[in-house]
Amino acid sequence: MSAAPIASIVQAAVADGTLPPDAAHDAEHRPWPVVLLIGLGAWLATLPLLVAFGLLFGDAILRGPFAVIAGLLLVGAAVFIFRTPTIPLFVEQLGLPAMLVGGGLLAFGMFHNGPPQLACGMLGLIALGVAIAAARSWVRNLLGVIAAVLITLAFVTDRAMNLDRGTLPQFWVAWHISFGLWLLSRAMQAQLARRGTAFGLIAAIESIAAGWLAAVLIGLAWLAGMTFLAGAVIERDIANDIAREMARQHARGGTWLLQPAVSALLAGSAAWVGANAWPSLRQAWCIGLAAVLVGLSWFMPSLGAVTLALVLCVTSQRWLQAGLAGLAFAWIVGAFYYALAMPLAQKALILLVAGVVLAALAWFGASMAAGSSAGQGVRAGGSAASRRNGLALGGIAASVLLTLVAANAAIWQKEQVIRNGRAVYVELAPVDPRSLMQGDFMALDFRLPREGFFDTQRTWQRPVAIGTVDPRGVATLRRIDGSDARSTPEELRIELTQKGGRWTVVTDAWFFREGDGERFGKARYGEFRVLPDGKALLVGMADAELRPIR
Repeated sequence: MSAAPIASIVQAAVADGTLPPDAAHDAEHRPWPVVLLIGLGAWLATLPLLVAFGLLFGDAILRGPFAVIAGLLLVGAAVFIFRTPTIPLFVEQLGLPAMLVGGGLLAFGMFHNGPPQLACGMLGLIALGVAIAAARSWVRNLLGVIAAVLITLAFVTDRAMNLDRGTLPQFWVAWHISFGLWLLSRAMQAQLARRGTAFGLIAAIESIAAGWLAAVLIGLAWLAGMTFLAGAVIERDIANDIAREMARQHARGGTWLLQPAVSALLAGSAAWVGANAWPSLRQAWCIGLAAVLVGLSWFMPSLGAVTLALVLCVTSQRWLQAGLAGLAFAWIVGAFYYALAMPLAQKALILLVAGVVLAALAWFGASMAAGSSAGQGVRAGGSAASRRNGLALGGIAASVLLTLVAANAAIWQKEQVIRNGRAVYVELAPVDPRSLMQGDFMALDFRLPREGFFDTQRTWQRPVAIGTVDPRGVATLRRIDGSDARSTPEELRIELTQKGGRWTVVTDAWFFREGDGERFGKARYGEFRVLPDGKALLVGMADAELRPIR
């Protein structure tokens, strides 16, 4: 929906009496920092309110329908607060802790007395009802997020909620159902706008759908796994487990070929929507752009829905939602690096071909635009268009150059460690054999001393393990110290890395081709290359006799 129809809807709503006469002028003028600070003060009341309910009604909450009744009363009080137009800002913000505590009591009562899917579905519907009743845009945004998550969980099994193996593809189906519901809300909103009625409902759908889409985009990005280069700063264990499980399901094919097919279909729909909205895309060469999007969406099953959401938000000028969709798009493309269903060389080839095709299409499109301007005799306009196209191509070239420089710098750094590093073997610590081998992934835990960990974790320094190396190259790490600790020339220094909330040597995982688990199950040592300053790289596994496992 463009800005002009939205403005006409607001004007019609003012004439209808649904909105106040000054609605189009934003007469409230509440600076967002003031709202945020006052809101934080009010939201801090959530925890004391929960504690007070627990102390006063602990036994009653655990038995009977008291939790549901109390939750409904608190949610009702919150709706009353949100619907009062002249209420002070601090009191308005107190409605949020009342709503959260009430929702928590409702959730406890429903989950305690019924199946989780039914509880999630009912709570989601209640959240939607409260969002429609609460005449505050930010409340509707928040409840839209909550409702989307709850409705999505209503479509998965108990095992899937626990992230058990073999059930994660259910989340792909559930998030796409939620995406379909968002599309349905957009269609309903457009239909109501064409009729020129129910302006209050149109406004409610707009705010709720914004929060709903945010939850769907985050869910699809989460489902894609950890994105490229983010693992160093973000906890990645759950995301990598999801990526591995989705890779296994994708590799098995069968009925789950539905995932890439649906994703490609949604990407094709995005191309069709864009061509209808922008006449400049109704050219033959733009078919190549659509083909690239469809191809990438085939290999990335979460990408098609995000692409369609991005195009719909841009064409309707919903810029904030479009920005979030763009971030999700970039995240999913970056997560393709960690997709274990195909070798890294194949993934690199796919992205390289896509990049070359997009660059060729950009050049061809710029040439066509410049030629069209020249043919029409619009010299000034043609010159301006040529300059804009030149700047765009220059930006693309600079981005490609920076990407290549960054990637090759990282590769060069790793090659220096491999070429100049000292060959060192670090013993693997005993781990639970049930969790050691997980298909194409081996959990690693190296034998490290415990002394010094508590001191180094209180600082911002990256700790180093210091030890000795025997004539065979086997390292015995004897102490942990700060990165500025001194060591003798005979001692070995290895920088530690934090993975999964604990310090380890370089990494906590070793990946290999599916089917090679039996050979890597004999691993007893990690083979490293270590520089004198402590930088290290894991290059392989070795058995008890230090024979490399290839």
